[in-house]
Amino acid sequence: MKNNKSILVVDDESRMRKLLHDFLVRDGFDVYEASNGEEALTVFSRNKDLSLIVMDVMMPVMDGFECLEIIRKTSDIPVIMLTAKSDEKDELKGFKLGVDEYISKPFSPNILVARIEAVLRRSEGNNHDEVLSFGGITMDKAAHIVSIDGNPIDLSVKEFELLEFFIENKGIALSRDKILNNVWNYDYFGDARTIDTHVKKLRSKLGDKGDCIKTIWGMGYKFEV
Repeated sequence: MKNNKSILVVDDESRMRKLLHDFLVRDGFDVYEASNGEEALTVFSRNKDLSLIVMDVMMPVMDGFECLEIIRKTSDIPVIMLTAKSDEKDELKGFKLGVDEYISKPFSPNILVARIEAVLRRSEGNNHDEVLSFGGITMDKAAHIVSIDGNPIDLSVKEFELLEFFIENKGIALSRDKILNNVWNYDYFGDARTIDTHVKKLRSKLGDKGDCIKTIWGMGYKFEV
C-alpha cells in the first residue's frame, strides 16, 4: 500500500541498496538510489518530494559526512546514517552535522524500516495545532519552530523531539530507557551515549535555558526551571 513517502538510499554496495529498496517498496515507500555522496546530492536536488535519507558513512568520491554537511546548508530533511563500525568520534561528528539516527551494520531491514517510520512520524508531529511554552521556551509543533525569549533557534529533528518530550514531562525524572523508548520510539539496543550526546547539543543550542535540563546522576534527566 502506497504511503506517498519517498526515501533516498545512498550506499556504494549495490546489494545493500537492492535489499533496502525491496524492503522499503514492500512497505509502500517510493525509493531513489545513489552510490555515493555526489550522486546523492544530484538526486536530492532533483527530487524535492524526498521525506528522508538513509546514507552510508564510508563511500567513494564523497562520503556521507561530506554529503550531509552540504545538505544541511539548505535542508533539515531527516537523515539516518549507516555505519560499519561504532566509533564515538564519528558519531559525535555526525550528530554535530545533524544526523537524526545512527544504525550500525549489520542490521535487520525490518528494524531499519521501523526506525524510518518512527523518525518520519516524529518529524511530522502528531499535534499540528499545538504550541508548547515553558520557562521562556516556545515550541510551535506545526511550524517546527523553537524560540528562546522570542528568538528562533535551529534544532535537528531529533533535538526537537527530545525537547518536546522534556517539556511535555516537565518536573518528572526521566530514565534514559524511558527517553529512548519514547523519543526514538522503538526498542533501542545502543548505549546512553546516544541520549547524552543529543542532550549536550540541545543544552548548547538552548543557551542559558539549557540549565533547565537537569542531570540525574545514574538515572537520566529532568526538565524544570
